[in-house]
Amino acid sequence: MKTQIVVVGGGAGGLELVRRLGAKLGRDDFDVILVERNRTHIWKPLLHEVAAGSLDANLDEVGYRSHGHRWGYRFFYGSLESIDRASRQVVVAPLHDDDGTELISRHRLRYDYLVIAIGSVSNDFGTPGVKDQCLFLEDRAQADRFRQKLLNHCLRVSRTMTADPAADAFVDVAIVGAGATGVELAAELYNSASALKHYGLEVFDESRLRVTLIEAGPRILPALPEPLANAAHAELEALGVRILVGTCVTAATQEGLSLNSGCQVPADIMVWAAGVRGAGVLGDLDGLEVSRSNQLIVRPTLQTTLDERVFAMGDCCYLVPAGQERPIPPRAQAAHQMAATVYRNLLGIVSARDLERFEYRDKGSLVSLSRFSTVGSLMGNLVGGRMAIEGRLARVVYLSLYRMHLLAIHGWAKGLALILVGHVNRVIRPRLKLH
Repeated sequence: MKTQIVVVGGGAGGLELVRRLGAKLGRDDFDVILVERNRTHIWKPLLHEVAAGSLDANLDEVGYRSHGHRWGYRFFYGSLESIDRASRQVVVAPLHDDDGTELISRHRLRYDYLVIAIGSVSNDFGTPGVKDQCLFLEDRAQADRFRQKLLNHCLRVSRTMTADPAADAFVDVAIVGAGATGVELAAELYNSASALKHYGLEVFDESRLRVTLIEAGPRILPALPEPLANAAHAELEALGVRILVGTCVTAATQEGLSLNSGCQVPADIMVWAAGVRGAGVLGDLDGLEVSRSNQLIVRPTLQTTLDERVFAMGDCCYLVPAGQERPIPPRAQAAHQMAATVYRNLLGIVSARDLERFEYRDKGSLVSLSRFSTVGSLMGNLVGGRMAIEGRLARVVYLSLYRMHLLAIHGWAKGLALILVGHVNRVIRPRLKLH
């Protein structure tokens, strides 16, 4: 019987892992399986561009079935419901059609080794109304929904201005959370708004967009050094973003957001990008240990504490490095590094070698303010610890992150080809996706 390795979650780390396992182990003695609730993959740091319409996800997404055929793994479309550790089985939830018809009933997949890489979900901290009134940017479908609502409101304002040029009409967007996602989305919205006048909305431009960025902490971009965060703050305000720091949202309604100061922020569209936690399913995975944030607690080898046959990686795992007080942050670079460690450890198990401990190497943080600016910090021996970068250099480094992701999931040949195609598309494709 083949040794079966099941990876649940096809994000940046999970997709890289199955590609490497499939290419290395082949199909004769091993069966590598990816279970994922979406049919295609889009790099999560790009979702703010998909939401704003400045990136056509159809050009950048990866189909799991064709990718699996190319790299030697099998793809199962479905969502994790639970696991049975005694019988070593993954329980996949029933699959339903849009009208509620059950297409595939609940079923089980055998595993010899299991890797859970389902990422994280937004943490609304129990704030009333957030689940019903706010949008999230966790996957392609949610980004598409945001873009459609944005375009609808832009059309509303454009028609109002056409009928009455003196009308006081605006599109109000409120973003909760001034980490990388919230800040990048705010800047990208102004980039998109400035281009809409070239695509049929002649009387609409960025002056008709009002964005409010709300942050509970004392400043935006807490992962960056304060001078860089201050530079980003100034750039956003120059674009027209209203920034509220040290401000908590107490409720979300159809009209907008209520703040702890007693003020109201009216909004046509509300986006929640404040904090992450583990998905609800992780809290009941046959007794596996979880943290307060509902993440799977793992050993330094990235094996779960109660079952050495089950690994966890990426945003859904919780690991405090030796000598540290805080867990590994939920970043794409951490998922990439964890995928490499899990890959080597799975090969070590099947080859009866000692397993290695995961060592997180913080390579810094970069935040893109669309075409307006890029700020960040690099860390590593080359720069002697930490180096702040801004402007063109930061933009080049930021773009290289996505190119590295393409190489990781496609290999060098196709990865380089896709990078070249991306350059061509920027020239021949429309600047905005308006459908």
